[in-house]
Amino acid sequence: MSSHFDVIIIGSGPAGYVCAIRCAQLGLSTAVVEQNNNAKGQPELGGTCLNVGCIPSKALLDSSQRYADAAGHLAEHGIGVKDISLDIAAMMARKEKIVGQLTGGVSGLLKHNGVTVISGAARLGANRQVEVAGDDGVANVYSAENVVLAAGSEPIEIPPAPTDGERIVDSTGALSFDAVPERLGVIGAGVIGLELGSVWARLGADVIMLEAMDAFLPNMDVEIAKESEKIFRRQGLDIRLGARVTGAEVTAECVTVSYAFEGEEKSEVFDKLIVAVGRRPRTDKLFSADSGVSVDERGFVFVNDHCATEAPGVWAIGDIVRGLMLAHKGSEEGVMVAERIHGKAAQLNYEVVPSIIYTHPEVAAVGKTEQALRSEGVDIKVGTFPFMAIGRAQAAGETEGMVKLISDAESDQILGAHVVGPSAADLVQQIVIAMEMAASTEDLQLMVFGHPTMSEAVHEAALAVDGRAVHMANRAKR
Repeated sequence: MSSHFDVIIIGSGPAGYVCAIRCAQLGLSTAVVEQNNNAKGQPELGGTCLNVGCIPSKALLDSSQRYADAAGHLAEHGIGVKDISLDIAAMMARKEKIVGQLTGGVSGLLKHNGVTVISGAARLGANRQVEVAGDDGVANVYSAENVVLAAGSEPIEIPPAPTDGERIVDSTGALSFDAVPERLGVIGAGVIGLELGSVWARLGADVIMLEAMDAFLPNMDVEIAKESEKIFRRQGLDIRLGARVTGAEVTAECVTVSYAFEGEEKSEVFDKLIVAVGRRPRTDKLFSADSGVSVDERGFVFVNDHCATEAPGVWAIGDIVRGLMLAHKGSEEGVMVAERIHGKAAQLNYEVVPSIIYTHPEVAAVGKTEQALRSEGVDIKVGTFPFMAIGRAQAAGETEGMVKLISDAESDQILGAHVVGPSAADLVQQIVIAMEMAASTEDLQLMVFGHPTMSEAVHEAALAVDGRAVHMANRAKR
């Protein structure tokens, strides 16, 4: 094996493996280093996303929604289902099969593109020297013209409720319960908490969510966040805002959580407790002091708009740099960096990176919120349209939620889109394309949308921006 490469990438998650493939496509000799091994002792390619994040959680979200439909929603379609049973082991096996197929696919793609995979824990030193310590304790040193840091992130732990892997678990542990807990506590009502809480609530758990923030989904558009909160509460999620956890006592049978809520000290007893308060960049042991790389107070690597660090020839992408921790954001940063290494003037438009919560219904957004734009003094137009007035949504029995579009009052250019409802992620992606092309709401108004489709809500919201919605009474413009 060569000890020198054009590019060495540390981390094989969505940011790292995509960067590696693109580098190889551009003719660069490329190696990717992965420190985790799977059950077979092979490098666990795909990172958190494929192994213990995006993919397994979506597999369980899909399975649990099918169970919920069978248990409570098919009767209205005239479909009777008797003696419904739940096989958690089979559900988990399906999840693991999907993970295995996708991680195996990544391995095949890296091999097909000629990328060298190195197993071990990597540490960047001076002059782009990368030391890799294998499981056998032997360290090998590699060098490269360029090094890309893509080490990803890990769940944050909190002192009042340290995880033990049994009663108190992080997001990884919550993907592998062998039975449905009767009472489930979730610390954190953000993206991860809502998705995991939804999985187990659909399967029959009594779920209580303890969120320290006073506002629900504070980074989302306020109107969409309020609508989402109503929907999730109707689904049975007991969301307690302003609830600050102060302690957790574990016994063989349960975990008792103490928390401050509405000026009082309270407690709840759970069979399981999920700690889902966010993630932190995995940079503690990623580089030496003389590497030339520096981090901020939270551990994020300092980079410029093109993901270059302060050290020549060293780049950083994905969860370890500024911005939202999103697999698709990291992947596109990987492509941008690969092309810049090859000499291309590639760049990434961070203004049109979508964010999604895969609950049911989904919550998705791109661009700025109404509140942010108004606080910046931007003169805007706003249009909303409910799924209740969409024929396809009525036919599917998916009528909760709305589409919200925001545009500049003078130029009419689309500045943001926010959706809670069926197919929200796919609908927002339509707006991502429009925004990347600097489209206006008039452009959307003039397009022909298929009927009956969920996407008609986008069309009607664009019309509503100018008070022209057809299938609802237009409200006074703000």
